Amino acid sequence: MRCGRKLALAFLLLLGLLWTVPALAQGCAMCRANAKATPKDGQRAINRAIFLMMVPPLGAVTIGTGLVVRYARRRDREKERES
Repeated sequence: MRCGRKLALAFLLLLGLLWTVPALAQGCAMCRANAKATPKDGQRAINRAIFLMMVPPLGAVTIGTGLVVRYARRRDREKERES
């Protein structure tokens, strides 16, 4: 990848991250205030719910990354055999 493309990609990623900062900051303040207003049992339930909502996406990303790495290694081995 050329330097210009890397710079453009880095700029787009930075722009995307900066674009979402205000929304994340507002959501966090509202969620925190609501969570603090609940009793301890409610806070534990919220924490468990957040954890349970994180498990499927993280599992999918982990499995997907594992499959990509496995495919890439297999492809590299086949190229070595052909050479």
